[in-house]
Amino acid sequence: MSQFMKHVIKCNISQTYLQYLPLKNIQARHLNLLECHSKDLLSQHGVSVQKFKIVENADETNNLLKSFDVDEYVLKAQVLAGGRGKGHFNNGFKGGVHVTKERTKIYDLLKNMLGYKLITKQTPKDGILVTKVMVAESVDIKRETYFCILMDRSENGPVLIASPAGGMDIEDVAVNSPELIKKIPIDIFEGISDKVALDVAKFLNFNEPLASMAANEIKRLWEFFLSVDAVQIEINPLVETLDNKVVCVDAKIQFDDNSQFRHKEIFELDETSESDPREVMANKHNLNYIGMDGNIGCLVNGAGLAMATMDIIKLRGGEPANFLDVGGNVNENQVYEAFKLLTLDSSVQAILVNVFGGIVNCATIANGLINASRKLDLKVPLVVRLEGTNVSAGKKLLEESGLSIEFASDLDEAARKAISSLKK
Repeated sequence: MSQFMKHVIKCNISQTYLQYLPLKNIQARHLNLLECHSKDLLSQHGVSVQKFKIVENADETNNLLKSFDVDEYVLKAQVLAGGRGKGHFNNGFKGGVHVTKERTKIYDLLKNMLGYKLITKQTPKDGILVTKVMVAESVDIKRETYFCILMDRSENGPVLIASPAGGMDIEDVAVNSPELIKKIPIDIFEGISDKVALDVAKFLNFNEPLASMAANEIKRLWEFFLSVDAVQIEINPLVETLDNKVVCVDAKIQFDDNSQFRHKEIFELDETSESDPREVMANKHNLNYIGMDGNIGCLVNGAGLAMATMDIIKLRGGEPANFLDVGGNVNENQVYEAFKLLTLDSSVQAILVNVFGGIVNCATIANGLINASRKLDLKVPLVVRLEGTNVSAGKKLLEESGLSIEFASDLDEAARKAISSLKK
């Protein structure tokens, strides 16, 4: 699903649906990289980051220490959540971030972090399992700043955002000290010039020769932003060290999902262990899926029709369990996988199939429904509304299948029948 369509689903759904849509539960798929993977990518593109190693087993400690000898170590649990330093593990161990100069302590620290769930203010209540720990060289920070490049629809392109108040929530800075925020639209063809980069570095209070070093980092970050088709790169903090260096200490990167074919090696790093398994499964089969809180599963072709289907279900007193768009080039196997996806959701008590065949062949949908219903031994009521290309053949296949199917002639009837089936 394109970033644009995700935005439409999130922010531009019809007014009827906005009245009941639980926005906090809307899920959109983004490429999620752990901090260690983000830093590795930055390093490959010439951006200054601290030295680090990735550890997945505490028994690797001896090999780690042989090849990685620094004055002070930082151990950071690798999960997709903030507040790690103030978090705690389900074994009672405190803190997802630890700093030590004592090499003998590293094994015990790793032993208490790996294989346990870290709980922070941004994780689910039961926490997130830690399978990787980044062991990095400690950076002696003198000062922290904030730097970001992101695509901004209001500016019709990328913008640069910078603040000398780094290491904290930029939202709070914008509210309490707006004078500490600099926002600069970037011409996609001209990019960030030497002058702009140096001006931003000085705004961040880097003095020469660090201002020139910071300007170079800013230009490298812009080049990185372009080369990987990023939609956001946030460095918080971009620091000045006590030994007069400019270093990116933490990085958050978001990528354009549509660029996956150009960056397969990056997208293979996607951390899916913390994602909704239904969304991971849907993406694998090129299905557009967003889980919701209702009990009527929806299988529809076309994003607009899918939203209209959810609207009318709600209008008639029901609750949709999902947004599921199978697309215009769906095949029988994808229909099977879509049904499998719906049946994985224990809250689904009825399924509504709403297909308006243009590019889609109704007979293809029908065959897919029949095979899926039989293979999955479908137990919940199934309501089907088919219209469009080859609809007569599709309906005939379904009627002769022997399956228990409620047919509807239009969307309103389909919604009513799906809702009433829940009461039987």
